[in-house]
Amino acid sequence: MKKSLLVAATSIVFSATAHAQSSVTLYGIIDVGLVFNNNAGGQKQYFMSSGNIQGSRWGFRGTEGLGGGLSAMFVLENGFSVNNGRLAQGGDEFGRQAYVGLFSTSVGTLTFGRQYDSVVDFTGAYEVAMQWSPYFGAHPGDLDNMNGTNRINNTVKFKSLNYGGFTFGGMYSLGGVAGQFNRNQIWSLGANYTRGPLSLGAAYENVKDPNFSSFGNNATSSATGSNMTASRVYSGYASAKTQQIIVAGGAYSFGAATFGAVYSNTQFKDIGSLAGLPADGAPGDAKFHNVEMNFKYQFTPSLLAGAAYNFTKGYGVNNAKYYQGIVGLDYLLSKRTDVYADAIYQHASGTDSTGAPAVANINFLSASSTSNQVMGIVGMRHKF
Repeated sequence: MKKSLLVAATSIVFSATAHAQSSVTLYGIIDVGLVFNNNAGGQKQYFMSSGNIQGSRWGFRGTEGLGGGLSAMFVLENGFSVNNGRLAQGGDEFGRQAYVGLFSTSVGTLTFGRQYDSVVDFTGAYEVAMQWSPYFGAHPGDLDNMNGTNRINNTVKFKSLNYGGFTFGGMYSLGGVAGQFNRNQIWSLGANYTRGPLSLGAAYENVKDPNFSSFGNNATSSATGSNMTASRVYSGYASAKTQQIIVAGGAYSFGAATFGAVYSNTQFKDIGSLAGLPADGAPGDAKFHNVEMNFKYQFTPSLLAGAAYNFTKGYGVNNAKYYQGIVGLDYLLSKRTDVYADAIYQHASGTDSTGAPAVANINFLSASSTSNQVMGIVGMRHKF
């Protein structure tokens, strides 16, 4: 008996020594709020929303030292709804992120799996919906994916080390369709420069068959129908052959104040190329200029206030315009728990992707029956 205990104890000691440079961390965020929408198809609406400023999630991240400045690493991240406990991201178990890779102290990081694109990695932080605003405050429909609505499957991604404040990287997603190398292919590039109070970033993304490769890559996505039904801003362009996104942004801090700006150009090209899908306004290209100006002020270590204005202008086969204003407050109750309140107003004009007069359609809300829409939210976020 004593001999068995000694062997077991010795095994534990050697096991701990062999894995001394390894670590696995469990982490998560629970974010929930109460929302008021003044016009959801002509009716007032009150509802509970999960994952507002940050998506509700739990996950594992781990690393293992391999020697010579090389480490193996992984992330498995699940998204869920606080309201009802259901899986988010279309029911995918690890729909937020799922990847494994290598990190080199002399080169950078190479990862494989379901990941964010270069638009999110290098420019997402300049949009208020990735800062203090809930995802409702993203650019209309999140059509430039700066809020990270669409993760990318089957990706190979590289991100460099930080060279005096400069980082760069790229991502490639294999389409996986036999005999059609470019089918469902996605690739993106980006770079960021940060020095002192100044930060700048830029990114480019090219998406083939976006209805299936980008918008339709969850377990419940349709293999034949439209997966671009979440917003009237783009729902009429599901038959586009290509989506192209160009983003440039920056921010500058003066003490407790930070000013930011970001420009994006999104294009749905060759509308009508994918048969059997919505093609309002086809043939041609639907293009969007988007400009956001934002400001935040840290009144105290616990209290932050922000405001932003966003203008989206459609051109090409559409002429829709969306004007959006956001104000918000965030108050820290502790290092891991905060409460927040935000209000958003949107006005629309012109003709939208459906070929009908444009109506206000704040991101992820039911479209208004008129050209105006107002929403408010109060919520709480806890990190662990």
